Formats: sequence, C-alpha cells, structure tokens
Amino acid sequence: MAVHAHPDDESSKGAATMAKYAAEGVDVLVVTCTGGERGDVLNPRLAHDPEVLSDLPGLRRREMAAAAQALGVRQEWLGFVDSGLPEGDPLPPLPDGCFALAPLTETVPALVARIRDFRPQVLLTYDESGGYPHPDHIMTHVVSMAAVEAAADPTQHPELGEPWQVAKVYYHAAFRRQRMVAVHEALVADGAESPFGSWLAEWDGEGGRTPTTRIDVAEYFPARDAALLAHATQIDPDGFFFAVPRDLEARVWPWDEFELVASTLGSGADGAAGASSGAAADDGELETDLFAGLR
Repeated sequence: MAVHAHPDDESSKGAATMAKYAAEGVDVLVVTCTGGERGDVLNPRLAHDPEVLSDLPGLRRREMAAAAQALGVRQEWLGFVDSGLPEGDPLPPLPDGCFALAPLTETVPALVARIRDFRPQVLLTYDESGGYPHPDHIMTHVVSMAAVEAAADPTQHPELGEPWQVAKVYYHAAFRRQRMVAVHEALVADGAESPFGSWLAEWDGEGGRTPTTRIDVAEYFPARDAALLAHATQIDPDGFFFAVPRDLEARVWPWDEFELVASTLGSGADGAAGASSGAAADDGELETDLFAGLR
C-alpha cells in the first residue's frame, strides 16, 4: 500500500517500484488522500483548455485512473479535500474543510479501514516533512503513521474490521543530493544541460533521507513515465521530470530508494542494518526488496 496526498504524487514518488511489484504479481494499492481539487494547472499546454477550466476535479480523477492503469496498480480515494499550497508572507489560513485541517478522529479511521481491508505487508508514505512542506503531505505522514498503529490495535475502531499489523513501513528517499550530483555530473560529462546545477549550488548540507533500501527499477521507467504523462494537467512533457535522458538515468541511477522506519521483523532480520529503527545502512547492506524478510 502506498499512501499519497494528491493524484500525481504516486507517479513521481516510487512509481517504478510499484510497477515492478505489480508486474511480478504483487497486489499494489494506492490510497490517495485528496482529490487534488485545489491544484494548479502546471502544464502550460492545458492552461486554457475548456475541459480543464470546466471540471478540473473530475479531470484529475480521470487522470488518476489512467495513471493507475499505466502502473498496473489499484487505487482508492480516502475522500478528503485538497488543502492547496498556501503562499505569501504571512501565509494565508488554510481553507475550511480541507484535509490538513480535518480532525484525526475522521482521517485516521478512514485509513485504518483501508489497511484492515487490504491487509498490506508493506506500506509506503512520506517522512515528517512530507517530502516538501505542503500541508497535505505533512498530514499524510501524520495520518499514515497513526493509522498503522491503530490498525494493529484491537481496542481501536473494532467496527472497522479485524486488526492488521503492517510488517514494514517505509518513507520515500528520492529527493537526495547524492542522486542529483550523480545525474548532474553525468549530464555535464556528456555535454548536456543539467536541470540540477542551480539546485545543487543553493543546496545547504546533505539533505534528504538516508536510504536503507534500493530497488532496481530501470526496466519500469517507461511505466513510470506513462503514469506521469497521464497526469496531463500536472506534468509538462517538456519540463523537469523529462529533462534527463532515460538511458543516462538507467546507467547512472537506476533505483528507487526508501528508508525503512518501522518493522516487526527486528533489527537485522531483513538485511538492512538497524532497519527496525530507521538507521542508515551502507550501500553493501542495503535491502534490494521491500519484502525482504517476508518472502
């Protein structure tokens, strides 16, 4: 199970990994917390499209369905409303009724019900920062971690089904300086323009999560790209996501990376050093399978 804030998040975070496992016969479910109703149209080609202007919420649901098909996964809506990304100084208040302001007494049981029904062995979600400081991403982290705990507790929400203990919980660890440096240097060496130069010049410190798990997914870049393009209102085909040639990416960084932050298997049982506490592992000790220790 992968828990995401908005439609399109599943295609930019761990998508190739989900496509890989789905192709291998694993039942993969994306739970999308909001409908992305307050998202901007980020593809300039569609800025004035009549369908976009008349029904963006409905269009984003149709885009999500196409992306799920491209990845070979199932998808369900948690049923909450996009909070939007507040901008300005000072920041404006969040809109009433949005996901980021919804009480945990409503949001957590909604996800508990999905967990107990689907019974995942592995759950993917965001870290405490949300991956970036969008209020819906931060709330997705809060709700995910609370729901994993509550789903396993027979005293909590017995009306929502039999308790279920998720065996392994991972954070996405994609936004890392090491990855950007590797791709940037390869592009420069090839005489190509790098989209990461200005980012790296302004990057203060290492940044990003320290992975415990690295999944080889180069074979599934096409599925990931198809899912990204399915979110046509959010993804510019000429933009950042497609600025790196795929053959270079497959050569330099053919992986999705994750950090194991909770496990019922115990330290070292699954081959990730200190994985039950989320501690870092050396490259030689990295898991190569989200289901390590479970198969």
